[in-house]
Amino acid sequence: MPYSIMLDAGHGGRDPGAVYNGRQEKDDTLKLTLAIGQILQNNGLDVEYTRTTDVYESPYEKAMEANKAGVNFFVSIHRNSYPTANAVSGVESLVYDKSGIKYEMAQNINEQLESIGFVNLGVKARPNLIVLRRTKMPAVLVEVGFINSDTDNQLFDDNFQDIAEAIASGILDTLESSSGGTVPGSGGTAGGAGGRYRVQVGAFRNQVYANNLLRELQEQEYPARIEDSNGFYRVVVGSYPTLQEAAQMEQRLKWAGYPTIVIH
Repeated sequence: MPYSIMLDAGHGGRDPGAVYNGRQEKDDTLKLTLAIGQILQNNGLDVEYTRTTDVYESPYEKAMEANKAGVNFFVSIHRNSYPTANAVSGVESLVYDKSGIKYEMAQNINEQLESIGFVNLGVKARPNLIVLRRTKMPAVLVEVGFINSDTDNQLFDDNFQDIAEAIASGILDTLESSSGGTVPGSGGTAGGAGGRYRVQVGAFRNQVYANNLLRELQEQEYPARIEDSNGFYRVVVGSYPTLQEAAQMEQRLKWAGYPTIVIH
């Protein structure tokens, strides 16, 4: 089955978010979130939304909604703000901590937005944010420019569709690199391990990236190794005689924030 993602348009309803010269964050985020979702759907992802209209849900409600839906990823779209107007500009993404696929996705999104003209302010850890702390899947919060920056607002308005494409590309590029271009459920498999079940956590053309992920997993005492298959260095965990055993390990890895696919 395809990857699933929940997109969250920040704020909404009685909560306008940041406001600047009559411009409300909740309006920008909803419009952009719907555009991103359409692109992702066109690329085969199952997309769900915390809201598609101007309604309010608390951050906790949004996190619980994502958990109940059982999606693979959660991405929240926001606009930033600064106490002094036109003092700061740029994009930044927030994650619970700088590890795993969520960090990679945040970096990829920022780099795509930088190519449009935004200043890249980097990825920051924000473990206190509810939508990052209480979600059970990899989660990223993207601050798409400062709403009280005339420079960022002009970029936002003049390049709206390009921005939607950039964020979608950052997400899709991350998923492609983690699965070696194989979408779960598409029938792709990797050889090795005598036909036993393994949990694939990533697949890379560059062995350096595979080694980095391998080291990260082994430091957490996962039985991880690299399999060289069809031009990809696949990072896999375990070797199980039954699908049920592999599924148990897959669930552990998902809860730890890794994208997974069981291969045989």
